Amino acid sequence: MRNLTTKTTSKEVLRSHCPVNYGVEIFGDRWSLLIIRDIVFIGKKTYGEFLKSEEGIATNILASRLALLEEQGILSKAPSPTDKRKDFYTLTEKGRDLIPILLNIILWSARHDAKSYALPDKDFFVRLRQNPVQVSDEVKELVRNGGCVFPESQE
Repeated sequence: MRNLTTKTTSKEVLRSHCPVNYGVEIFGDRWSLLIIRDIVFIGKKTYGEFLKSEEGIATNILASRLALLEEQGILSKAPSPTDKRKDFYTLTEKGRDLIPILLNIILWSARHDAKSYALPDKDFFVRLRQNPVQVSDEVKELVRNGGCVFPESQE
């Protein structure tokens, strides 16, 4: 049986309690995953940095996705330590638990799209293919400590 999504205050009731549906409803749109990607791989932290992503997210969509990800406990927001006018977004533990999914998307894309090898570090990809669990654990720890996979790739 399937329930239709209904609005309640600022949250939505899930259409169903299928685990695939839950994931799709929370982080399944491309913008949410690209925001998470930018945090993990490039180290973006601010609204302005996310806005500069090459995919060209609209300002209203970005604001909406950041709010949703924060509301769902995937991101946390705090004032920048150097500029209180800016907020820094970081992944929570729940958000870091999405890192293995991102890494598996990379592996899947590389297998099915010959143009998907656009990673700045080919050694990273080789290591990922050889030992995805170890690389996933390393990336989670790196992000937990405020780092990112390709810091030299920042715009």
